[in-house]
Amino acid sequence: MTTPEPTPEPSHEPSRESTPEQPSAGKQSPDRVFRSPLGIASGVFLLILAALFAGDVMIRGEGRSPWLALAGLVLAVPLIVAFTIRPAVYANDDRLRIRNPFRSVTLPWSTVADVRAGYSSEVFTQDGAKYQLWAVPVSLRQRKKAARKAARASQDDPHGRTSVTANVRDSAARTAPSDQTVADLRELAERRGGTPGAQGEVRVRWAYEIVGPAAAGLLLLVILMATG
Repeated sequence: MTTPEPTPEPSHEPSRESTPEQPSAGKQSPDRVFRSPLGIASGVFLLILAALFAGDVMIRGEGRSPWLALAGLVLAVPLIVAFTIRPAVYANDDRLRIRNPFRSVTLPWSTVADVRAGYSSEVFTQDGAKYQLWAVPVSLRQRKKAARKAARASQDDPHGRTSVTANVRDSAARTAPSDQTVADLRELAERRGGTPGAQGEVRVRWAYEIVGPAAAGLLLLVILMATG
């Protein structure tokens, strides 16, 4: 006669393998960066052009000409950088950060009411403020191409179910890169606006690294012209 083996008592310790790994506190998702390649290219070209002209005057010029060229260069370089190379939009799961020519704006998704693209790309906050997205310029040419595609599609629809108007909210018509970017940002705002990490207040910071040198160049230029 065999004696049955005792049944081991169940363990009350939690299983480590079945416990999902919790994300570390304060860890943010990587940013998606939106910039204008054409703006960056034109900015680099203008900087090279300005350096060549100002450098030639400073080397070969006489009298006050080299000083005027230097003042003009100190004024022009920050402005060129501000309007061409600096603009960018950074978006992650928690917030939208807009880097415009003279300001940087941080918008938690809970503060964003809408993102639209009319003649320019704009974001609207819950309290009614509006900020332009300089890094996402609207292309009317791309919109016309989208409208032509929609019109050709409507010719194949005998019942008129396809709209001939390019609408950025219509996935079939969002062929312009700027409209697609706006649609992606709007979808992020709608999806992430209620999450705990997307709460907070709007923060605005002036770009003193741009405003300061430009103001110094303008002041120097005014003094040189006034004392000439």
